[in-house]
Amino acid sequence: MNAYLRDKMLQKLETLSDERGYQVLDYIEFLESRYAERATAATGAAPGNPLSRFADALEEKMRAGRVSASTIAETMGFMSKAMGVLNGAAAAGKSVANDLLSATNRVVDAATTAATSAPPRPASADVAGSGTTGANAVAPTGTAGGAGPSSGSAPGAGN
Repeated sequence: MNAYLRDKMLQKLETLSDERGYQVLDYIEFLESRYAERATAATGAAPGNPLSRFADALEEKMRAGRVSASTIAETMGFMSKAMGVLNGAAAAGKSVANDLLSATNRVVDAATTAATSAPPRPASADVAGSGTTGANAVAPTGTAGGAGPSSGSAPGAGN
């Protein structure tokens, strides 16, 4: 719809009472149902979020039940305010979730950076004063003073 036509219609609608406004809305919905594109009807997709669909369904039930236009308008005003509050709460929840996600990503990135930049640690520590390291150190057999095993070889000597 072009801007001129939209503005002209809005000027006319602003002068109407709520009762006449609902009659115009009924007519628009009639035209929509009669001349709707088949592709839109085939998909069955309802526009808007679940709260908007709920408010629309509530309004339709109230209109079908012959509730006064002023009562419908007041109810829909309350529904609009409630949807605003719930949408604000949802936006705040999304913001908290995004903040938590970005903080987690920063921690993971820092841990990854620290792990890749840390110097490699030796596989085993040096034995103090012996000059021989780790599992390759073998106790000599038959040393002076009887310190070695008497029946053969030391563990790990390869026998």
